Amino acid sequence: MLINCVAYQDGKKLADLPIDDISDYVERPDCFVWVALLDATPDELKQMQHEFCLHELAVEDAQRGHQRPKIEEYGDSLFAVVKTVEMVENELVLGEVDIFVGANYVLSSRSNSSQGFLGVRARAEREPHLLRQGSAFVLYALMDAVVDRYFPVLDALESELELIEDRIFDRGTERDNIERLYQLKRKVMVLRHVVAPLMEAVGKLHGGRVPPLCHDTQEYFRDVHDHLARINGTLDTIRDTISTAIQVNLSMVAIDESEVNKQLAAWAAIFAVFTAFAGVWGMNFKFMPELDWHYGYPVAVGLMSCVCGYMYYLFKRSGWL
Repeated sequence: MLINCVAYQDGKKLADLPIDDISDYVERPDCFVWVALLDATPDELKQMQHEFCLHELAVEDAQRGHQRPKIEEYGDSLFAVVKTVEMVENELVLGEVDIFVGANYVLSSRSNSSQGFLGVRARAEREPHLLRQGSAFVLYALMDAVVDRYFPVLDALESELELIEDRIFDRGTERDNIERLYQLKRKVMVLRHVVAPLMEAVGKLHGGRVPPLCHDTQEYFRDVHDHLARINGTLDTIRDTISTAIQVNLSMVAIDESEVNKQLAAWAAIFAVFTAFAGVWGMNFKFMPELDWHYGYPVAVGLMSCVCGYMYYLFKRSGWL
């Protein structure tokens, strides 16, 4: 579905265009066309391929979708795949933005994402001195908008981790904590798989061998790369903290189990006293001096009680009970 199709010249908006007029404006050396699509159909992409002379491999990737974040160079044009990330009902939802960039055009195709780029277009039109830099600046503006939307997701992951850490020493929450930590770890890995390859790709747009299209906008792409590097560093920190929290939680479980085992062992030792005394006096020998003693039973019970009481005192003092 076509969202908008606008021609710009010298940093200013010329007109909204019908699709059939795109090729006329693309041929102008001092003009570029910015087209935005939503959930583009194969027919729409083929039409855009005809208007902008897009490379067939790039169009094929856009049609298939589910691409890894990347930036590919096709002659004098670029094809970028950027993943969008949204938090919906505490779950990460991934979308995709495919961006075709040439000297006189920018084509963006957004899929599986509810967040549009009308604000990006409005911002660019308010700053004609930046829009005057052409299609490469639009590529930067689109990528910068997507990357900026990663930060609220990152903040949500950090907040979730803090909530789990606050409960990690509460008794009875061990299983729930581990489940939540593994769910959080999965979300972190999803976001990291979005950020890391994009950071690598953007790094090719500044410094060293840079595509001719981006020569004058290298500092802008360096800013995007810095944002991605900061997000990636934070994700590594969160991942390490999650691993530590899991180990602490498992240690708490082991400590609780050890406490239970010590209590069971202490009570077993105490009751073993009764078993030992009863075993000795329960032997069926005919001549046992204590059997005919008038005070034998109360003395035996008293002796067993005293020994058990003393053992209970020792275990209690040592913290086993």
